[in-house]
Amino acid sequence: MIIKRGNIVSHAGAIEWGVGKVVEVAALKATIQFSDGIIRKIASSHYTILEPADPASFVPIPDSIPVVKVRVATKRVKKVKLPEVH
Repeated sequence: MIIKRGNIVSHAGAIEWGVGKVVEVAALKATIQFSDGIIRKIASSHYTILEPADPASFVPIPDSIPVVKVRVATKRVKKVKLPEVH
């Protein structure tokens, strides 16, 4: 398989990674963003393990995930001042 930027691939040895999109190709490795959210660099010697995948199966991870802030009310405990004993 010829690896080019934009290709949608799957790694035959790591199905749990999901489908990936090739984001960069250099002389010795390709950078691939997989559906599990991790960007991995695959050496060109391992390109034979990559298989073409259905482009519709690639779901990119959003750049930012909205954060929901939850405030939890806590009760304040009053400090009781005890009289000093001599």
